[in-house]
This record gives sequence, C-alpha cells and structure tokens, in this order.
Amino acid sequence: MLDSLKKILNEDQDPKAIEKITSKLQNLMMSNEEVGYIAVQKKPAVNLLPDAIVATNKRLLVCKPKNLGLSMEFVDFDWKDVKACFMKEGILGAEFTFTTQTDLTQTMDYLPKNQARKLYTFTKEQLETSKNTPEATHIPPSIEITSEEPLVVSTFLEAEIITPEVEEINPVATENGFLNNEAPLQSLSKDELFAKLQNYKKLLDNGLILQGEYDAMKNEILKYL
Repeated sequence: MLDSLKKILNEDQDPKAIEKITSKLQNLMMSNEEVGYIAVQKKPAVNLLPDAIVATNKRLLVCKPKNLGLSMEFVDFDWKDVKACFMKEGILGAEFTFTTQTDLTQTMDYLPKNQARKLYTFTKEQLETSKNTPEATHIPPSIEITSEEPLVVSTFLEAEIITPEVEEINPVATENGFLNNEAPLQSLSKDELFAKLQNYKKLLDNGLILQGEYDAMKNEILKYL
C-alpha cells in the first residue's frame, strides 16, 4: 500500500509515520476501498506519536496512537455520515475540522498546511460525490424536485441537491492512454497533475472509461509526480 501512495503524497510527509499507519490499515480496508490521502500531525515541539487522518473513497478514519505507539485507535466515518468540512490555517500549521449528521465535531490540529489543503480538497470531492447519489439524497427517482430559490454552496458544503455536470468526453484513448486534446503532462504542475488524476478516477467511477484505460493514465501521471 505504501509504494502506491509515495508518488501522490506531499514532499513534507514523514515516510516512517506513513508506513506505520498503512501497516495498521492493511486488515481494515474494505472491498474496493482505496486510500486517497493521508495527513499527519507535525507538532512544533514533540512529534513522536502524531495523530493522522486517512481519507479513502469510502470513509474518513481518525488514527490515534495508543500505548506508547504499540497500538493504534481508529475511528471511522462513512462519507454519507459526514455533513461538512472546514480548514483553518495558522502560523504553526492548519486545523482540519469535519462535522457529522449527528452534529459530532472532529478537529485535528498542527497539520502541515499543504497536507491540510489536499485533505480538504479530497474531502470536498468525496462529499459532493456522496451527496449527489440517490442513496445519499433519499429521493425516489420518480419524484420531480423543483426549487425557485438558488442553491448556495458554502465552505461547509451544506447538504443540498446538486446535479453533477459531467463533461461529454469521448472515452477512446490515444496510444499513451490519454484522452485527445489534453495538454502535455510535462507542462503541468504537481497540483494540476493531482487534479487530473482525481478527474480520471471520477471518469472511471462514472463508467466513462475502462479500468485498463484508467490504470494506463494513472501510471503516466505518476511518472511526473
């Protein structure tokens, strides 16, 4: 699991901390569950046993070392149970906060700013995906919903009905596995490459490309990260 994450994690990640967390996650991963991002605390003084947040395509896991690091406590929240997320940057790092449908609030402080930003972005994408599925909105497909009031998108991603706009793309890939008319990968920044990887994952989830095409695109992008 660690080898597959090395190229998408930030440069300021602690490899030992990531390895310890991923080794504990091996037996906790569900079928078809993939780790999307890991953010680890970096306290200014003592940082021997940092807490961490793991975001997968199915849930958020809060990881806290126990018994002097000999064991790990995991508390997980399915995306359908997460209501909103928020990030606050300070001088010594950033705080990442999320709330649940039962108004439970979880906050992790002293996250490196770059890690907190990517965790926040990944969380927002997963919340939008979960809130736009029929299971999340609990609306029978035969009922037509109309509203004269404009939708408001806030930082906290309040629960609302949004029709996802999926760009019409020809799923036929070129020889190197990428869609036509795309910019050369070597000309893109790391953030743009990361965003492109997330976009291809969405195309795969929506059935617009095949698993083999996604794997080829992913492998090409990882060469430049």
